Amino acid sequence: MLYQFKIKLNGITHPPVWRRVLVPSTFTFHKFHAVIQAAFGWEDYHLYEFKDKEYDSAFSIGIPMEEDSWFAEKRIDARKNKLSQVFGTMKKIVYIYDFGDDWVHEVVLEGISPQKGTKAVCLAGKGACPPEDCGGIFGYIDIKEAFEKDPKGEEANEYREWLNLDDDEDWDPKRFDIKWTNDALVKI
Repeated sequence: MLYQFKIKLNGITHPPVWRRVLVPSTFTFHKFHAVIQAAFGWEDYHLYEFKDKEYDSAFSIGIPMEEDSWFAEKRIDARKNKLSQVFGTMKKIVYIYDFGDDWVHEVVLEGISPQKGTKAVCLAGKGACPPEDCGGIFGYIDIKEAFEKDPKGEEANEYREWLNLDDDEDWDPKRFDIKWTNDALVKI
């Protein structure tokens, strides 16, 4: 079976940042993490977890760590648990990436297809993913505003250098390239 998910990055608007993907139900949550990383353009530098809700969650799916014993909530191993084990009963969860910048993604199961598949595919999307380690939503807003207000100004030039952009290149929050996204997903 294939699951169709809409994954939306919470707290980002104008434009919103989201992806619609088809994913085999046999994927583990760790592999689904890799799909989300590729679909959004994240670079997989940080920890992640899947939960039923952002706060006071009933479960946490991620990579178990020694520090987990400090918390009442037991972390379920993402490398061993498949999507079908959760999405048989649930339609919506959250994916949290980078516990410092705290990027919260809403993951909604939109549909189930009886077709079989072995690869994830991006069907649609909107908006550029915020740059890695930009400081969360407020850092993202600062970058966006610097390029909107004065794209040739000192602040935009500092961000341009930090983002490894060419001198004449601007960071565009509206940019989404489905071909680039699917090329990244093929590698998973």
